[in-house]
Amino acid sequence: MLHRFSTRIKKTLSILLLLGLGGCSSTGYYLSALSGHAQLLNAQRPLDEVLADPGLSAQTRAALKTMLEARDFASRELALPDNDSYRNYADLGREYVVWNVVAAPPFSLEPKQWCFIFVGCVSYRGYYRQAQAQNYAEALRAEGLDVQVAGARAYSTLGWTDDPLLNTMLDRAETRRVGIIFHELAHQQLFIKGDSRFNESFATAVEQEGIRRWLRTQGRDEEYQRYLEERRRDGQFKQMLFRTREKLQALYQQDQPAAYKREQKARIFSELKQDFARLKKNQAEFAVYDRWMAQDLNNAHLALLATYSEYVPAFAALLTTKQGDLRAFYQAAEAIAEKEPGQREKLLRQWAKKAR
Repeated sequence: MLHRFSTRIKKTLSILLLLGLGGCSSTGYYLSALSGHAQLLNAQRPLDEVLADPGLSAQTRAALKTMLEARDFASRELALPDNDSYRNYADLGREYVVWNVVAAPPFSLEPKQWCFIFVGCVSYRGYYRQAQAQNYAEALRAEGLDVQVAGARAYSTLGWTDDPLLNTMLDRAETRRVGIIFHELAHQQLFIKGDSRFNESFATAVEQEGIRRWLRTQGRDEEYQRYLEERRRDGQFKQMLFRTREKLQALYQQDQPAAYKREQKARIFSELKQDFARLKKNQAEFAVYDRWMAQDLNNAHLALLATYSEYVPAFAALLTTKQGDLRAFYQAAEAIAEKEPGQREKLLRQWAKKAR
């Protein structure tokens, strides 16, 4: 056991250095991240062992069996990496695996960047302990920044360690659960240093196509239609947020005193709350966003809005041209990834236009 733990510590040191969880950060943050990831690795157990445990609840057993099937499906049918990721399980005893801190200036929607050696600059800083994330958030607020602390149910080490299934992934609908596996393995398939919009949009596109094939292969067409309806609802909600974002951007570009901008900013966020209340009154299913909308919303909540979705239509169009051949699609996406950032963005915007 000591040797296994030592090996995991060494692997954790390597992955933290590679992913930039330490890098330019303080020693305290580095050690905290090291400890958190090591504890996660040491808590994992082989899925066969977990499923053989008579004390495992029927609900968790069923969820894990589905996840294991989806893991095999991902490599067999989606041509995603075939490795030991998501073949072990760790129960962390909490709702989220990490808490990400996002921050933005009071009159800007550009997120604060944290830059690291191997992954470039990212728009969040993650913590394995919620209290530590909250403490850091308070320090950023003291600097005058708008801040959000958001829990994450999964993350990828990009294949440098074998990521386990986590209890944090299970408390969701089946499509969301299997979608996490497809999404995180897509990061292992293709990842660009410092380009979150490319990375997340690519992984989201793979996730959506994976869910489509997962349900259609099993003849669950009605469930797929319900999934599409959920995506339509998500899109409608995001469009409301994008409209708010556009209003804020227009406000922040004005040559007006800070007091005026602060007052108008509060008004715009108040209007967002009112718009949501009207939307929910007419369509009760939007109550699923109550928890998010109940927050004290600020710029940080809207700063990453486009990160996971902006280029999804572009990747969907690219996949269509490959007649659904995922290996050819991955090669085409990699060719775009190899371009310089400006050329890459230009190509993706061209593909997005083709999707309209």
